[in-house]
Amino acid sequence: MIVVKSFKNIFNIPELRRKILFTLGVLIVFRLGTILPIVGVNIKLLAEYMKQATNLGSLFKYLDTFSGSNFERCTLFSLGISPNITASIMMQLLGMSVPSFERLLKEGEFGRKIFNQYTRYLTLVLSVFYSVSYATFLESQNLVLTPGWGFRAMFILSMVTGSMFVMWLGEQISIYGIGNGASMIIFAGIVARFPIYVSNTINYVDWGKISLFTALFIVVFFLIVIACIVYLEKGERKIPVQYARRMVGNRMYAGQSSYIPFKINAVGVMPVIFASSMLQIPMYIVGMLSSKFPVLKALPDYFLPTGIMYNAMVFVLIMFFTFFYTALIFDPEKLSQDMKKGGGFIPGIRPGRRTEQFFDYILTRLGLLGALYLGVLAIIPNALMIMIPAMPFYLGGTALLIVVGVASESAAQIESYLIEHRYEGFLSTGRIKGRQ
Repeated sequence: MIVVKSFKNIFNIPELRRKILFTLGVLIVFRLGTILPIVGVNIKLLAEYMKQATNLGSLFKYLDTFSGSNFERCTLFSLGISPNITASIMMQLLGMSVPSFERLLKEGEFGRKIFNQYTRYLTLVLSVFYSVSYATFLESQNLVLTPGWGFRAMFILSMVTGSMFVMWLGEQISIYGIGNGASMIIFAGIVARFPIYVSNTINYVDWGKISLFTALFIVVFFLIVIACIVYLEKGERKIPVQYARRMVGNRMYAGQSSYIPFKINAVGVMPVIFASSMLQIPMYIVGMLSSKFPVLKALPDYFLPTGIMYNAMVFVLIMFFTFFYTALIFDPEKLSQDMKKGGGFIPGIRPGRRTEQFFDYILTRLGLLGALYLGVLAIIPNALMIMIPAMPFYLGGTALLIVVGVASESAAQIESYLIEHRYEGFLSTGRIKGRQ
């Protein structure tokens, strides 16, 4: 009854109701685009190839996970939001290293608009690159009805158009909907495969490919991983803050104590999304080179989800982007100055430079812990594929982290709306009293 009441409260807030319905509407449009195949591809042969192929096929199965089976069906939205995310990463790196971009970001709203426009141009370039790589792969495997420049031109135009439209949909969710648009679109693509995973697992048990015990072990394994993600996402370090006595008008207010919560994973799911998107670039390059040059056909072996190279790259990229995104969001100097302006201080630490160093110390160590936790949980599900060769589906650790992370962030955002309007919390009860 409490859960039902919480869901009813969601639709009692007009603004929240509009945001949720708008987000669902955009996701429906996105899913409709995933059923429109691109002209010129032999879909049946492609589906058979994806089921039977190893090595190079496994690389595209990885990409297929994040697109909601769009690669397997070669649909209009096969590229999804990945080119835009990769472009955003590159532009943010340039914004921290190139002086002209740094100045542009400091120019306020006008500078950010120009910066975002550059990101869109780079998204277009990456979309063309991905489309050319995919077209090359399809022609090399004889999965095209009429090979040639006519097919390539139509294929590239279709995929680039679909990618740019998905980017626009993500921007609309970020502006008018719930959560981060890019994260929500990736979330929708991954979750869309869950019914297939369940169906494949049941079929594998019926066909005798795996035992019932193995199927139950797979389910329990993923439930434990999900529980670990949820538990660690809630972990935080509370920094005590003391406020000195303040004179407001003719009245003296006594000092108050509070705290600043620093989460173990302070940057959410974005490092995982960044890592999975950046990993697609070498995978596309490997796919294109191995299909063009027979000498390099063994190259995809090193990038399989069960391979050392792949897992090492995932771990390193997640570690890097966790620290990178933490530095991008949290500024110890600004935190210290804001606290000093508000008359607050950390007991035992002088305001100013010492407080800034303390914040940097805490963020560095919590960032390391958060990066290790994200990296390890991203690799663990891949180890399951080594333990169970006849795995009924592929659900990588990065995909699982994205699903749980986006769901948690969206639920937390919905809860903040409920709390703001004095309703009971969505994630837990008893935190907010009734209307006063």
